[in-house]
Amino acid sequence: MTVLDFAIILDAIIRGPTVQNAGMVFDMTLTDIDILLVGHIAADVVAGGFRLGGTVAYAAATAHAFGLRVGVVTSARAADPLLEEVRRFAQVVNIPAEHSTTFENIYTDDGRVQYWRAKANDLTAEHIPVAWRGTPLIHLAPLADEIHASVLHVIPAEGRVMVTPQGWMRRRGADDRVQFKPWFDEQVLQRVDLLVFSVEDVAAAPEMTDQYTTAARRSVVTDGKTGGTLYHGDGTIAYAAVPVQAIDPTGAGDIFALSLFALWARLHDLKQAIRGAAYLAAQSTTRPGLAGTPTSDEIAQAITYAGQ
Repeated sequence: MTVLDFAIILDAIIRGPTVQNAGMVFDMTLTDIDILLVGHIAADVVAGGFRLGGTVAYAAATAHAFGLRVGVVTSARAADPLLEEVRRFAQVVNIPAEHSTTFENIYTDDGRVQYWRAKANDLTAEHIPVAWRGTPLIHLAPLADEIHASVLHVIPAEGRVMVTPQGWMRRRGADDRVQFKPWFDEQVLQRVDLLVFSVEDVAAAPEMTDQYTTAARRSVVTDGKTGGTLYHGDGTIAYAAVPVQAIDPTGAGDIFALSLFALWARLHDLKQAIRGAAYLAAQSTTRPGLAGTPTSDEIAQAITYAGQ
């Protein structure tokens, strides 16, 4: 029995033999998926408890909205009720941990201070189910420096890979405060098909933008309300943000990235996909948290907007 087999069985014993997922019930047998998401979910500290967060959570909800069959490989406390929220959108392989990855945001007059209270287990190549390794779309979404580069070694060359590297740029200080950590892995950057990160991600080391965009085949660098830039073999293309009355930007970057990936696969045109993703990211900010996940009508509108 492998470590992965044991983890799946343990998780199933704790939560029961079946799980409700996007309208169907399945057991420990994994079914085919269209997109694989790898990374920790987050237990974000809020008044009175915890709220689901993390790139994987927003990406799973967004991919499900696009009609994709979603698989998630993550690590969290086995009995964490936040996992059940993710299972509404995806099949989940959870590597049980003592604690779920937990963040707390403290807002001061000088801005937000983020604390990293706990971390689940790292994710390695052995945690990726064999049945999912040939999935056509793979999104590596590290949240807490938890994904080992070895994961890419078990993904066939024909798999299209997107990376949002923010979590590889985090370290946990002695006081639990989140600190910036320079990250550069040339082998990873040269393997991925699309790298998506923000100006804010590299604010402490802006020179890394040039390093990333030179090493990766395609990169999109987002810059909040101003839009962003696509870097590719033929040069650069700037895109504009879509103006809306925003009430909550939480998760907008995650929704942008997954929407971009899904639209690129659907439209086969990265420039159009960026326009559509910018539209959906903007719409997401008009609703709080995971409620910002796109609706089917918004996706249809985004595709129309992308082609204009």
